[in-house]
Amino acid sequence: MTLDDYNSFCASLPQTTHVVQWGGADVWKVGGKVFTIAGRDREGGVFVTFKCSEMAYDVLKDQPGCRPAPYLASRGMKWIQRQTSQSMDDDALKDYLGESHRIVVLKLTKQTRKELGL
Repeated sequence: MTLDDYNSFCASLPQTTHVVQWGGADVWKVGGKVFTIAGRDREGGVFVTFKCSEMAYDVLKDQPGCRPAPYLASRGMKWIQRQTSQSMDDDALKDYLGESHRIVVLKLTKQTRKELGL
């Protein structure tokens, strides 16, 4: 997945906002809360970090091309970083990004969800 593909997909999800922060990372939020982060590694490859369920985290953390997200997972949060498509193709990644969006929406206050129409 290219960064353009990633940004286009994230923009298609309901009520998302995009910012570039943390050293040039493409950060997508819903209701002001981050649900995914992407950037380039030193070789120019694209990595994508996303929030996931505890079960998905337990499965994905040991898959080739995936790892617990630096900084986030070390603080007990269930975030995975896909570094390559070795065990997760782009369609599966899109499914996980959609689920990350849903997980974050469910953690928003009822008032915020209502204001956003979610």
